[in-house]
Amino acid sequence: MNTIIVISVLPIVLLYLGLYKMQKALLPVTVIGLLVALGLAIAQWNTGAVPQYSGMLLFNNFSVAFSVVAIVSTILILLLSKDYFERISNHIAEYYAIILFSLAGVIVMVSYYNLTMLFIGIEIMSVSLYILAGIKKNDFASNEAALKYFLMGAFSTGFLLFGFTLIYGSTGSFSLEKIQSFVLAQRTLSPMLCVGVMLVIVGLCFKVGVAPFHFWTPDVYEGAPSLITAFMSTVSKTASFAAFLRLFSICFPLLSNIWSPALIVIAIITLFIGNITALYQQSFKRMLAYSSISHAGYLLFAILSLGAASGNTILVYATAYSIASIIAFGALILVQQETNSDTFDSFNGLGRKNPFLAFVLTVAMLSLAGIPLTAGFIGKFYAFNMAMGQLHIALLVIAVINAIISIFYYFRVIIAMYFRSAEREQIAVSPYYAFVLGFAALATIVIGVYPQLISGLI
Repeated sequence: MNTIIVISVLPIVLLYLGLYKMQKALLPVTVIGLLVALGLAIAQWNTGAVPQYSGMLLFNNFSVAFSVVAIVSTILILLLSKDYFERISNHIAEYYAIILFSLAGVIVMVSYYNLTMLFIGIEIMSVSLYILAGIKKNDFASNEAALKYFLMGAFSTGFLLFGFTLIYGSTGSFSLEKIQSFVLAQRTLSPMLCVGVMLVIVGLCFKVGVAPFHFWTPDVYEGAPSLITAFMSTVSKTASFAAFLRLFSICFPLLSNIWSPALIVIAIITLFIGNITALYQQSFKRMLAYSSISHAGYLLFAILSLGAASGNTILVYATAYSIASIIAFGALILVQQETNSDTFDSFNGLGRKNPFLAFVLTVAMLSLAGIPLTAGFIGKFYAFNMAMGQLHIALLVIAVINAIISIFYYFRVIIAMYFRSAEREQIAVSPYYAFVLGFAALATIVIGVYPQLISGLI
């Protein structure tokens, strides 16, 4: 709980700093505050899994692990914000504050033990992201992204609330523990409960951006500022899948014969739509949007194959995806600043002029493609292993085919950087960017070589 308090109070402090024109203090204070929150989260490791605050929150190793991933990802993303927000607005304190409010919602989402808290966490995160997506007030694409995100988010929230209502009507409680007890005690399936579970799946699938509920994702990711897109595609997606897994692993494993077929179909559609559509993109940023859809399909494997390893699988995959995506968006921001373009051609010749930037981006692309000795390979291996363990052989074959397809569009960037020449100036990489990109690339390789560093945490 101390982590949530620190992250909730910190944006108020930042707004006061902005009010008194202390712009240079914003980033250091934010990073220091998040490091304090990170330390408080780690201090809760192995302290006991007892629900707190009348059973509303549960701070166990599961919530601590995902909180650490979310906080570290946010720190890395905010370090990339040095001089970034100043180009958009003079009121940069509000950017930091809203991002931290969204992070507070994320921490609630990975720590909830009651459906009420899950809804509160989702709404805190989502409302903040609606604002962040449209925070470039004079940019038509940003305004369009915010409007689409808001409308689709409100629509999905309706499904989610209706599902919660039917679950409450069946079980008489919003508590995960009491819902679990009700399901275990049932000898016959309650139609109302089954419909409620399916509606919750629809609502959560909107939040994680899987097909056919993905229509908002490409336009929102493309229209929002790149740094905000990085936050949405990493921290937000990680929290949504953690919340998805906690609900279904605790409450509904015995109902898997009801919801599992639907999720299998959703996973297959997601993989094909995400990967095949990404092949035809000329925009690097839009390719990353469709790539995020395909990765959501792989993450669904851990929920489809509920078991003791599901939490570790999502943790490893989400960590690998997050650090690789941070590199990709960091490199994109630097290239966009130089070329005013996000097409693949804007990366031509980058390997000769900026070998460091090209190298870290290559590591990120290899990881996203699932090439061995990278964290992305370990994440895919765990996801495929879970599908194999539950004998989802056809799904596994489809996943391997799609993994091969993904290699083509990820390698387009590598080919552009090293095998295509272009007249370009050397891109200046600030110390902040060098640290974040270097750290993320090193973490990608270390996790790929020593996956046991994080694979046994949950």
